[in-house]
Amino acid sequence: MTPTVLLIGGLAALGLAVVLAVLSVAARPAEDGVARALATIDSHYTRHAPIDAEPKRDAFAALPGWLRVLAMRLSPAGIGATLQRRLDLAGNPSGWTPDRILAAKGLGLFILGGLGALYGLRTIGLLIVGGAVAATAGFFLPDLLLYNAGLKRQDKIQRALPDALDLLTVCVEAGLGFDAALAQVARNTRGPLAAEFSRVLQEIQIGKSRSQALRAMTDRTTVPELRSFVSALVQAGELGITIADVLREQAKEMRLRRRQRAEEKAQKVPVKILFPLVFCLFPSMFIVILGPAALSIVQVLFGK
Repeated sequence: MTPTVLLIGGLAALGLAVVLAVLSVAARPAEDGVARALATIDSHYTRHAPIDAEPKRDAFAALPGWLRVLAMRLSPAGIGATLQRRLDLAGNPSGWTPDRILAAKGLGLFILGGLGALYGLRTIGLLIVGGAVAATAGFFLPDLLLYNAGLKRQDKIQRALPDALDLLTVCVEAGLGFDAALAQVARNTRGPLAAEFSRVLQEIQIGKSRSQALRAMTDRTTVPELRSFVSALVQAGELGITIADVLREQAKEMRLRRRQRAEEKAQKVPVKILFPLVFCLFPSMFIVILGPAALSIVQVLFGK
């Protein structure tokens, strides 16, 4: 074997080794890049500040760590996952994280507990009761605020869904693809539903399938109409049904459900207005109408 052949074979083996090394190194960063992109979307898809904005000063960073530890000890197991689930339902508000909520719970426990104890300094019993009640209220106040934010956001999604489906149906019937129609709806509407549609498009662009992105959207919401809409879309994609027909039927059903919800709320009005009438309006009417008559009766019978 000549030296020229040996040299060529060695160079070929060296080149093959370099190519394999580059491929093995490049495979992992691609997966890491997708993971980082998903994490970025999770962190910023509903925030008003841009992703590359300068981070603001964290007000909770100055709090001692034992407040979070104490709140975690007083909370049931799995509180981190529960708080993250509630944050997803609330749209992941800017600055709200499970650790910060736990720190706020511990801070509220001590601040309101101290104020309640100061209010009951007169007696030992009132001090203990006031401190315990106020500390309990301060501990559960962040949970209440987070739960209320989640309810308001889900209600906004439910209200905006029929109009968004109408616009989506019009775009698809005009000739746009589903992804392009979804982008038009996200671009021309406002609110949490538009933010969810934008997040679905971002997840599709980084490599998720359409069904996976849509099912992930239903995991972040509790609106039953949105779940049925996503289920219909996924089944239509699997069975090869025309999306325009599915969207048309879903939009019709959403409008019907919105009308039924309005009728249901209208039927509840007489029951809700009954208590203010009985306890507020009727006593005032009785005083105005029967008051002079009662004074006249007392004057006639008792001479006063």
